[in-house]
Amino acid sequence: MKIPFFNKKKKPAKPKSKAREWIDAIVFAVIAATLIRWATLEAFVIPTPSMEGTLLVGDYLFVSKLHYGSRTPITPLQLPLTHRRFYGTENVPSYLDWIQLPQFRFPGFSEVKRNDAVVFNYPEELQYPLDLREYYIKRCVGIPGDTLNIESAVLYVNGEEAFVPEDVEFSYFIKTDQTIRDRVFEEYKIWDKNYQPGYGGYSVHAHPREIEKMKALPFIDEIIFSPTVRDGEIITTDSAVVESSTFPKTPETQWNKDFYGPIYVPSEGQTIPINHDNLILYGDVLRYYEHLKDVKIKDDQLFIDGKQVNEYTFSQDYFFMMGDNRHNSWDSRYWGFVPHDHVVGKAMFIWMSMDPAKPLFSLDKIRWNRLFNGID
Repeated sequence: MKIPFFNKKKKPAKPKSKAREWIDAIVFAVIAATLIRWATLEAFVIPTPSMEGTLLVGDYLFVSKLHYGSRTPITPLQLPLTHRRFYGTENVPSYLDWIQLPQFRFPGFSEVKRNDAVVFNYPEELQYPLDLREYYIKRCVGIPGDTLNIESAVLYVNGEEAFVPEDVEFSYFIKTDQTIRDRVFEEYKIWDKNYQPGYGGYSVHAHPREIEKMKALPFIDEIIFSPTVRDGEIITTDSAVVESSTFPKTPETQWNKDFYGPIYVPSEGQTIPINHDNLILYGDVLRYYEHLKDVKIKDDQLFIDGKQVNEYTFSQDYFFMMGDNRHNSWDSRYWGFVPHDHVVGKAMFIWMSMDPAKPLFSLDKIRWNRLFNGID
C-alpha cells in the first residue's frame, strides 16, 4: 500500500529571473556595506584645509570605528549609505527622526589618546540627531583631565609644551612689491594663498620650515607670523587681541587663537563646584551634552529638575580638538569640547588623494605619493 504523502514528488524550484538575481545581489551588497560602514571601517574625504599639511583637501581616508568602539545608531530610519541628506543635494534629508533610540558603544581596541587624528560629530549642530551631525576630523590635543593653555601660538598641556605634528601649519603675511607666481608657492608647499593689494603682499598658510626658506628670497621684504590688522597695519597677534568668537564666547576670558586658556578638559566622574567661573566654561556642557532633561542656569546658580545643586559630577569624558593648520581651523578653541558619545573613529590611512585644483584627466590629478600613507 502506498502512502501518497511520502511518495509525492517535489516540484523543482522555479529559477530566479536575471532581474531577481540582480536585485538580490544589490540588496545583499547594500546590507553588507552598511554593516561594514557602521561597525568597522568607513571612508571619508577631506573637504577643508584645517588639517593641512597632515591631510590635504581631496585626501580620501579610511577611519576605524573598532578602535574606540562602534556606536549603535540613534536614528534608524535612514536611507542606507547616506549621512543626513541625499547624495548630490544640500537640503534634502535622507532620514526621518520619528524614532530615536538610546545610543550604546561596543568595547573598542583603545581609548582616544592624546595626538590621535579623530573623526567625530560636530557638537554644535544641536538641530540634528547626534549621529547625523556633520563629521569633523581634528587632532585630539587634550584628553579628559588635561589642562591646556596656548601662549604665543605654542600649546601647553599640563604645563609642558605639547607635541607638534610634523606637518603643522600657521598663517603668515608675506610682504612684497612683486607678484609671486604659483610655481614659487608650490615649491614651498603653499597651496592656500590670497593676495591682499591693500597691504602689499600675500596671506598664506605654511609650515614654519618652508617660511624660513622663503625669507632668503630677494623679492621678500618681510614675513609676519600670525598676522592681524591693528590701526590699518598688519602686526603679529598678541595677547591684547580679543576674538569674541573663541569659546566660551564671553568677553570675560579675553582669549584669541594664539593666547588661550588655561582650560580644564572635563572627565567622567569629575566633580566641580557650581560657581560663576565654572558655569561660564561648562554651562553649555551641562545644557546640551550631559543628557539632563531640565537644566536652568540663573544668577550663577544651577537648577536640575527644578532643584538647586551646588556641585556637579560629569557623566562622560570630553576632549579638546585642534586642527594641524593651527590658524585656519574651526576647532575646540571656537566651539568647545567634544563629548565622548560624539566620537566616531580613528583616522588610519589615506587610500586615495586627488588634487581639486588640477583638471580631471590631468596626469598629476592623483597625488600618487600620498596613497596608502598612514596618518600620524
